[in-house]
Amino acid sequence: MVHITINGKVVKATEGEMLLTVIKREGIDIPALCHHEAIEPTGNCRLCMVEITRAEWEGWKKHVTSCLYPVEDGLIVNTHTPEVIEIRKTILDLQLANCPNSEVIQKMAEEYGIYKTSYETVPEGDNCIMCYACTRICEVLGKSAISAVMRGHKKVIAPPFGEEPPDCIGCLACAQICPTNVIPWTDKDGTRTIWNKKFDLITCKECGKTIITKDFADYLMEQRDIPKEYFELCDDCKRMQTARKMGEIVTRAQEATL
Repeated sequence: MVHITINGKVVKATEGEMLLTVIKREGIDIPALCHHEAIEPTGNCRLCMVEITRAEWEGWKKHVTSCLYPVEDGLIVNTHTPEVIEIRKTILDLQLANCPNSEVIQKMAEEYGIYKTSYETVPEGDNCIMCYACTRICEVLGKSAISAVMRGHKKVIAPPFGEEPPDCIGCLACAQICPTNVIPWTDKDGTRTIWNKKFDLITCKECGKTIITKDFADYLMEQRDIPKEYFELCDDCKRMQTARKMGEIVTRAQEATL
């Protein structure tokens, strides 16, 4: 156990924890677009920057990305100093230029008083902030169906050669983890389309609602040892089935006491 000071308050933390985890646990709101519990932090968005110092540093301080900086006993952290605010404003100003149509970026920038970028807007900006959350979650699943291609301002996330990714299973992990909701997908007529690849969807045998792709189900059966029967019902029908069973148990117990 270590003790650190955040915005003047001494708090306990576990050795090995990252500053961002402790800051959020204390209920302090700081932006962190590329952070997600399902993947390792990389600090790509830089928005979770904070100021750190120590008593023995005699006034010297530095700025670090809190998602990557581990707690240290005696560390003094400030999350909203004027310098930190300016760093975040600069980052958001740049993001607003690169992603002019992103509602997420627009709202976050407005919270910091930025309503219009001071930089030249990228007219063809696709709202991707290149945080790589999508590629990292795909790697966690063991697929690596998408990656960053090209260089500089032309860099984009795409499948190999821009064609249907052979390793994609249509799980939507990439689309759901994307902080700016930039990855398009559709479910229509029992078919899911993402990255220009089409997948057949499994249908709940009780209510007819579509559940997940057959490819994703096959992956989970193989990699997670989930039985095929698990995918016969949607979550709502599973809850209803459980409720009915619990009701029957209660009813039988009541009848037994009569």
